[in-house]
Formats: sequence, structure tokens, C-alpha cells
Amino acid sequence: MALIKSISGIRGTIGGRAGDALTPVDVVKFAAAYGTWVLQTTNNNNTIVVGRDARISGDMVNKLVCATLQGLGINVIDVGLSTTPTVEMMVPELKAGGGIILTASHNPKQWNALKLLNYKGEFISDAEGKLVLELAEKEAFEFAQVTELGSYTKQDDAIAKHIKTILDLPLVDVEAIKAKKFAVAIDCVNSTGGIAVPMLLEALGVKKVEKLFCEPDGHFPHNPEPLPENLREIAKVIEKGKFDLGIVVDPDVDRLALVNEDGSMFGEEYTLVAVADYILKNTKGNTVSNLSSTRALRDVTEKAGGNYYAAAVGEVNVVNMMKEQQAVIGGEGNGGIIYPELHYGRDALVGIALFLTHLAKSGLSMTRLRASYPNYYISKNKIELTPDVDVDAVLTQMQQRYAKQPINTIDGVKIEFDKEWVHLRKSNTEPIIRIYAESDSNATAEHLANKIIADIKEIISVKA
Repeated sequence: MALIKSISGIRGTIGGRAGDALTPVDVVKFAAAYGTWVLQTTNNNNTIVVGRDARISGDMVNKLVCATLQGLGINVIDVGLSTTPTVEMMVPELKAGGGIILTASHNPKQWNALKLLNYKGEFISDAEGKLVLELAEKEAFEFAQVTELGSYTKQDDAIAKHIKTILDLPLVDVEAIKAKKFAVAIDCVNSTGGIAVPMLLEALGVKKVEKLFCEPDGHFPHNPEPLPENLREIAKVIEKGKFDLGIVVDPDVDRLALVNEDGSMFGEEYTLVAVADYILKNTKGNTVSNLSSTRALRDVTEKAGGNYYAAAVGEVNVVNMMKEQQAVIGGEGNGGIIYPELHYGRDALVGIALFLTHLAKSGLSMTRLRASYPNYYISKNKIELTPDVDVDAVLTQMQQRYAKQPINTIDGVKIEFDKEWVHLRKSNTEPIIRIYAESDSNATAEHLANKIIADIKEIISVKA
């Protein structure tokens, strides 16, 4: 059993003892702390939007959260089965003081979580998250008298409103998509993408949609993280059929992976690269991704005359950097598209609409479009250390060892070698250093990662 309390929310496995897993007691405690924080920081704006993905525990957790908020005197607007970006958009739309998304994102079905939004519909900040955790720890909340309980309202058109706003974007060209008569296969992992993605594709005029795992019952047919090793079923369908592409989303629809017309993977790192390429062809500006994302975004951005900026890992950090640098597009290399023209949150639905417009206007097949971008490979590794190792000291020594190279230390240590790089990040929960290396060949990326791992082992052995 697991319960992880972090600045962005509470996440855990269902069942077990209170305090050790995400039990009803923990759900109520954390929802009460968050609701109290909203009342304290928004001049008593007593409206909160709640939405959820389709995982099995969602209905139970939703009832607990909504009732707890009502008990604080908060008016709940429940948008029901929804997507993370839909809830993010509905918070400012409904002038609410905040929002809660009940989803454990790409985690397996036994997990659930409360993800917390501010009044802008954006994830709460580091400092705000700490305040919520403190309120929960002290149980510093007071419930309303019987005559002052909050109301409960259901709103069933949130996804439709989200899609309508996407269709109204100037760079989404529905006629261009219709004209291509695309045939598309989709895998929505039996969550709320099974509701939202078909609705969007129909609105965009996609001619043929082959649905895989679109029943929103929370019984994930495979590991729900949209990585190549989990997408064998849709790859087989596309190989056998005549499809222009495949579209895959995670359970809460904030990550987008694409499959080529031959069943090969477009590459989740390249979802953002392709969408950014289209945006930059039509809008001059800057881009942002996190330090562990592919260099290809920087190449595409600089070719278009813009500036690329790297943020610390984490959606909140990427959003903050995008605002600082007035980026026109940004996101993360896990298939997360953030398009500020719509809202500041990862959104697979707007990613789909922009990508299909790009594909239609390019006149290229998926494989040819992918081949038009710089080709990089990322090697992802980790080194497990004993608890007595001072991880910060190891990272400092690595920084000193490569002092002649360009180094970024806003999130661990990132060392650049011309067009290659290595990013070292320590885990916040265990003695582990994660090591990401990128090069223009898989073998070179692996070699670079192994060289860094050897350096770390040498530093540790000298200390010992």
C-alpha cells in the first residue's frame, strides 16, 4: 500500500489502513484541507469544480470529496467523467475558487489521486501545496453549520464546451482536416478519453475512427502509460488496416502519443516537436520544455527564429517558464502539449486538433513527417545508492568534474556536450539518481549514460 503526499496533491493505492494508503479517511482529510485553503485565499469564493477519470474507485472518491466540500459550506459543481484539461478550463469558465481532478494519471487501476487547481485552473504552486499539506497535518479545518452547507450541482456539457473552444482556435483548420478524409485508430485505455476523443474527431470531420478500449469503465486493458511497449494492440491494428495514424491518450487525457501509418511509433518526445513546428510556422515566438525533453524542440524553434528555454521538470515549472518567456507553445517530452492560446495546462485534445491540422496541411504521411525532424534518442537510466550516500554532494562533484561544459543546475545537473546532453536528477523519496542522456544515435546515448554512471560510481568509491 502507498500514500504519497506532495505539493501537487495526494496520491495513493485504494484500500488498507488510514495514513498508509488512499483510504476514505485520507480523502476526506485532504479534501477538507484543500477546501479550507480555497476559502482562505480567494476571499471566500465558495465554489469548487470537481471532475474525474473513469478508474474503478472514481465514483467512491468523488462522493467523498464532494460531500466533504459541501460540509465546509462550499458549492460543488461536479462535471463528472471528464479530462484533466477539461476541468482546468471549467474552473475559470465557472468563476470557481479552484478545482479538484480525481485521477492518478498513468498509474495502474489500484491508484487514485486528488490533483489540485487554483482559481485560474492551473496546478497549485509549491508554496500553496505546502500550505494545504500543513492544514491537513494540523486538521485545521472547521465545518459549516447545518443551515450553511454547500450545494451540489452536476454539469454534463463540460467536454462539449472544451471541444467547442478548441474548434474556435484560429490555428485549428476543420476544413483542411475534413478534406483529407483521415482514417484513424484510437486507444483510450477504457477511461474518459473514450468519451472525449471520439467526440473531438467527429467534430473535426475525421472520416473513419476505429475505437480500441473506449468503454470508460476503468478496467485498463494494458499498462495505461502511453509508452511504445504498452501500445502493441493498436500497432497491430494499424499494421493490418489502412489507417493514416493512431492516437493514444492516458486515463486523464493530458498526454498524447501517436502511431505512424505502418504501426511504428511517432515517438512521444516528438508529439510536442511536431505541434510546435506547426505553431511556429504560423506564430513567431519562443518555446519551453523541461530539462529532460528532446533537443529537437530547440532545433525546430531556432530554425523558426525563436528562442528555446528549458524549465525544471514538472508541469508547474514549465508553465511558469512559459509565462516568463511569453512562449507560444510548450510542454513536456511525455506527450504533454501546453498551448497558452487555449489554457496553461497539458491538453491531449488540443494537441490532436493542432496535429491533425498540421498533418493535413503538410501533405505528408506520418512517417515522412517524422523523418523531417532532427532525430535524437534518449537513454533513461537510474543508479541506486545506499542510504548513507550524500546525493547532493555527488551531484556537486559531477558539476565540478564537467565544469568546462555548459551546465544547468535549476533541477539537478544537466551537462551539455555540443548536441548531446546528460541530465542527472535525484529522487525526493529514495536514494536514487535518475540519468537521462540524449544523442543522435541510441548507441551513443547509451555510451554517454554509462560514462556518467561510471563517474558517479568512482566518486562514491573514493568517498568510501
